[in-house]
Amino acid sequence: MRWFLSGVATLLLAACSQQAEKIYTVDELMADDVLLTKIIGECRNNPGELRDTPNCRNAEAADGKLRLEGMGKALGG
Repeated sequence: MRWFLSGVATLLLAACSQQAEKIYTVDELMADDVLLTKIIGECRNNPGELRDTPNCRNAEAADGKLRLEGMGKALGG
Protein backbone atom coordinates (compact mmCIF):
# COMPACT_ATOMS: atom_id res chain seq x y z
CA MET A 1 0.00 0.00 0.00
CA ARG A 2 2.90 2.38 0.74
CA TRP A 3 4.34 1.83 -2.69
CA PHE A 4 1.01 2.57 -4.28
CA LEU A 5 0.59 5.84 -2.37
CA SER A 6 4.13 6.96 -3.06
CA GLY A 7 3.67 6.12 -6.74
CA VAL A 8 0.46 8.13 -6.93
CA ALA A 9 2.13 11.07 -5.16
CA THR A 10 5.05 10.94 -7.59
CA LEU A 11 2.71 10.94 -10.59
CA LEU A 12 0.75 13.89 -9.22
CA LEU A 13 3.91 15.90 -8.61
CA ALA A 14 5.21 15.09 -12.08
CA ALA A 15 1.93 16.20 -13.64
CA CYS A 16 2.09 19.54 -11.83
CA SER A 17 5.67 20.34 -12.76
CA GLN A 18 6.31 22.97 -15.43
CA GLN A 19 6.87 21.84 -18.97
CA ALA A 20 10.30 22.59 -20.38
CA GLU A 21 10.30 25.47 -22.83
CA LYS A 22 10.72 24.38 -26.44
CA ILE A 23 14.09 25.37 -27.84
CA TYR A 24 13.83 26.73 -31.36
CA THR A 25 16.63 26.42 -33.89
CA VAL A 26 18.02 29.40 -35.78
CA ASP A 27 16.38 28.14 -38.99
CA GLU A 28 12.97 27.81 -37.29
CA LEU A 29 13.23 31.35 -35.98
CA MET A 30 14.33 32.73 -39.34
CA ALA A 31 11.25 31.16 -40.94
CA ASP A 32 8.79 32.60 -38.37
CA ASP A 33 9.01 36.38 -38.04
CA VAL A 34 6.27 36.59 -35.39
CA LEU A 35 7.98 34.03 -33.14
CA LEU A 36 11.37 35.66 -33.65
CA THR A 37 9.99 39.09 -32.72
CA LYS A 38 8.28 37.65 -29.64
CA ILE A 39 11.40 35.90 -28.35
CA ILE A 40 13.71 38.84 -29.05
CA GLY A 41 11.29 41.14 -27.23
CA GLU A 42 11.18 38.87 -24.18
CA CYS A 43 14.96 38.53 -24.15
CA ARG A 44 15.58 42.25 -24.44
CA ASN A 45 13.02 43.03 -21.74
CA ASN A 46 14.73 40.71 -19.26
CA PRO A 47 18.39 40.32 -20.29
CA GLY A 48 19.60 39.54 -16.79
CA GLU A 49 17.71 36.25 -16.63
CA LEU A 50 17.21 35.34 -20.27
CA ARG A 51 20.32 36.52 -22.13
CA ASP A 52 22.13 33.18 -21.91
CA THR A 53 19.15 30.92 -22.62
CA PRO A 54 19.27 28.85 -25.81
CA ASN A 55 16.21 30.56 -27.32
CA CYS A 56 17.66 34.04 -26.77
CA ARG A 57 20.98 33.05 -28.27
CA ASN A 58 19.30 31.44 -31.26
CA ALA A 59 16.97 34.42 -31.73
CA GLU A 60 19.88 36.85 -31.75
CA ALA A 61 21.72 34.65 -34.26
CA ALA A 62 18.63 34.41 -36.48
CA ASP A 63 18.12 38.17 -36.30
CA GLY A 64 21.75 38.75 -37.28
CA LYS A 65 21.51 36.35 -40.23
CA LEU A 66 18.29 37.97 -41.45
CA ARG A 67 19.88 41.43 -41.24
CA LEU A 68 22.90 40.25 -43.23
CA GLU A 69 20.66 38.68 -45.86
CA GLY A 70 18.66 41.89 -46.07
CA MET A 71 21.80 43.98 -46.49
CA GLY A 72 23.06 41.61 -49.17
CA LYS A 73 19.79 41.95 -51.09
CA ALA A 74 19.84 45.73 -50.70
CA LEU A 75 23.34 45.85 -52.16
CA GLY A 76 22.28 43.71 -55.10
CA GLY A 77 23.90 40.51 -53.97
